[in-house]
Amino acid sequence: MLKIVNFSKSYKGGKRAVDGLNLEVESGDIFGFIGHNGAGKTTTIRAIAGVLDFEEGDILIDGVSIKKDPVSCKKITAYIPDNPDLYEHLTGIAYLNFIGDIYEIGKAERKQAIEKYADAFELTADLGDRISSYSHGMKQKLAIISALIHKPKLLVLDEPFVGLDPKAAHTLKTIMAEMCRNGGAIFFSTHVLEVAEKLCNKVGIIKNGRLVAYGLTQQVTGDSSLEDVFMELIDTDGSKKGTVQA
Repeated sequence: MLKIVNFSKSYKGGKRAVDGLNLEVESGDIFGFIGHNGAGKTTTIRAIAGVLDFEEGDILIDGVSIKKDPVSCKKITAYIPDNPDLYEHLTGIAYLNFIGDIYEIGKAERKQAIEKYADAFELTADLGDRISSYSHGMKQKLAIISALIHKPKLLVLDEPFVGLDPKAAHTLKTIMAEMCRNGGAIFFSTHVLEVAEKLCNKVGIIKNGRLVAYGLTQQVTGDSSLEDVFMELIDTDGSKKGTVQA
């Protein structure tokens, strides 16, 4: 579903944010992408989503290059950044209909999807209000709903649980698991390692732009916790890779 091949990205001044990244996320995978601040997580995620250009390597979504055919890739992908920018002059329902128009979702299918997810996130009663009146958590819920209504094959999220209350976080985890059972795939970053360890069947740890651990979660962690493995790897120059690659 998602294949990253020799992806590198440098910024002005020669700073190399990501260096030769290779990984693969298959249908049914929930892949946790972990690293400290500045490790290269958001750069990678923005490149996958097609909002950040790059020169080295390639990123394939369902076998299609994001560089060669970004529109086809974006049709089957949903991206939620860590701080979603929404059109705050719109009402919640107007924003969702705007997204529905972009993805050319039929009226009946759109209505069903909006009702399903708005009810799940307890946002139905607020959809008639302007987004400018929403709390941060409500905006995050609206962004999640907007990402789900076109039934993406790949869901890409940057710190998706930040700002969500415990019930909404549980709802999102349930939806993520359901999506993967139905053949979708999820790639997300998080600093909450306990969540990643419980939720993800595969993980990758990035340090200074390089992948230092990658594979099935149980193989990466071994007899340790994901937090212990992460702390060990970011404090040393060693690396640990699962014997089965993701």
